[in-house]
This record gives sequence, structure tokens and C-alpha cells, in this order.
Amino acid sequence: MMRKQTFLFLVAMFLSLPIFAGNQKVIGYYAGWTGLPVSEVQISKMTHINYAFANIVDGVPKFMLEQDPRLIQELVLKRDAESPNTKLLFSIGGWVWSNHFSDIALTKASRLKFAKGAVALMKKYRFDGIDLDWEYPGQLGEDNKFRSEDGDNFNLLLETIRKELDKDKKHYLLTIATGADKAYTDNTTLGIAQKYLDFINIMTYDMYGGFDHTTGHHANLFDAEVRNGAKEISGVGAIQRHLDEGVPAEKLVLGIPFYGRRWTKVSKEQKDGLWASAEEVGYIYPYKKIVTECTKANGYKKYWDKKAKCPYLYNAEKNIFISYETPKSMKIKMRYVRKNNLGGVMFWEYSDDYKSVLLNTISEL
Repeated sequence: MMRKQTFLFLVAMFLSLPIFAGNQKVIGYYAGWTGLPVSEVQISKMTHINYAFANIVDGVPKFMLEQDPRLIQELVLKRDAESPNTKLLFSIGGWVWSNHFSDIALTKASRLKFAKGAVALMKKYRFDGIDLDWEYPGQLGEDNKFRSEDGDNFNLLLETIRKELDKDKKHYLLTIATGADKAYTDNTTLGIAQKYLDFINIMTYDMYGGFDHTTGHHANLFDAEVRNGAKEISGVGAIQRHLDEGVPAEKLVLGIPFYGRRWTKVSKEQKDGLWASAEEVGYIYPYKKIVTECTKANGYKKYWDKKAKCPYLYNAEKNIFISYETPKSMKIKMRYVRKNNLGGVMFWEYSDDYKSVLLNTISEL
């Protein structure tokens, strides 16, 4: 009897272990423009925080918002007081401010100027590392300049930054955000790039979104059963492409969105709104608005894609389709991360959460 009780106790202990027991990371982006007070940021629930964004001005990174210095100082002080082991990085670029990356990566002189400027800015504000969010090397993002040689130059840029960081005895972090589609890996050589990086944050979201006049899952982990000739893309596909490029699994971080994508004026060709044409593309829609506004009382019906393992909403009366994330889909993703020994999860963006529901889903498991 005692042996049985001991066995049942050990089983219960195992089942109650956190999904992220071990060295896996929880990386959150905090955007300075959102108005979210630093006092509301639960720093201890993240292993890393990326402050977004610095722009590139005259060949070096520069914070552009008046409130950036104050918010960064508040984050550093709060981290020091509440969670000294949490690492703070600053992220350069993003969707809007990636237009100068191709130029600064082009020559040895421009790469060195950028690297020195980035390291100086990092040390000035007491960051623990640098995150580059170039959208995208070798291809068009919003309005960025791009060249066919961007992929090779990106590697040289990372090598130059790494050398500047390593001049100090302290190990500073260098990370990048990467795209989830095949075009990203086609235009880069990540097997080389990863040698200079501590880890890679894969943006496994926006896989359907602002350019698509067809509704779809914007952050599905697994492949979906697509219809009407819709494109096939998934988180596991993105991960596999990174692995095929030679990136070790432990350096790969799966991206999770704290927002959804919302299509309006959706045609009635599909009764659930999925894989249907839409006049207006998938705009960003924060989780906090989805939870409070997109309710059954307001005409929204919840659906679950069993194959892709992700949720979606459809309002048949108003012809609105929403792809989003829930605690249920996040738990599946985190178990996948742990089972496959990936580096952890990253989320964009802190202020889109609702009463810390999504953050707590990560940190409490």
C-alpha cells in the first residue's frame, strides 16, 4: 500500500511540474509607445525583456521617443529590485524602422560604425544585450531597401557586433527576430548567422494577416487543412526550416502573439468564415479587445481547428473573422517546445494582454 501511495505521489508531482522547467526562456517585448506603465510589468514572469524599438539614424541605433530614456531607466530599476536574473535587451528596427538595415550591413565601415554605436547605446542604458529585428534581409517588408547580398551582409554584421560585444569580459546577448515563411530562410544563411547569436526568436505569427484577402490562421502551430487554394504555413514548418538551415533546437524560440488578426467584409462562401475571401485584410486586434468585445452576446461564435490546434471566431451576421491565441492553444505550443527541446517562447506584445491571462498561462505552467 505504501509503495502504491508513493508511486501515485510521484506521478502527481511529475504532472504538476511546470511546462518550462529547466533552462527554457520566456521572452516578452515591451513597446515604449503603448502607454503601459512600467509599474504594471511583471518582470519576474519573464527571463528576458526586449524593449522596442530603436531606429537607425545616421548609421547607428537611436531611441526616438521622448519617453524612451525614462521608461528604460524604470525597467532597469524595477528589474534590479524585483528580478535581477531577468535580462533586458533593446530591439532595433521592427516593421517600420527596418529601412536602413541593408545600408548599414553593406560595407565593413558601416557595419563597424553600427556595431560600435549599438554597443555604446547598450552600455549607456545598462542593457544586457542587443536584439535585431530586420524585416527583412533580401526582401521587402514595409518600405525597406533590400539587396540580393543582404543575407551574406547580415552574417558579417552579426559577426562584427559579436566581436564588439566580446571585447568586454561580461557576456552580452545578441539575438535576432526571424520570419516564419520560406522566403526568410531563402534569403538568409541562418546556419552561419546562428554562430554569433545566443538565440533566435521566430515570428510564428502574422502568417495570415495584413496582406491577405483570404482569412486564415495567423499563428497556427500545426499545418491546417486549407481550402480554396489558400497558402500552407505553420509554426512547425517554420521551426523545421530553421533546423534544416543548421540552427540548433536549443537556440530556437517560438513566437506567440498577444493579439489576433481581424478580417471584415468576409464573403459567405464558408459557413465558419475560415479560408474565405474578404474585402478588408487581417488587421491587428489586441487580445484584450477580443476578450471584452468579441463575445457570444455580440454575435461571435468560437471555433477550434482540430488539425492546426488553434482557435478562431466568426460573426456571421457582421461578416467578421478573427484568428487569435488562447490559453488552450498556448499550452499546446509550450508542450511542443518542451518536448522538442526548443529554447523557449517569445511573445509580442505585453500591453495586448488582458489581465495577464496569457502571461500567466506561460508562467504558471
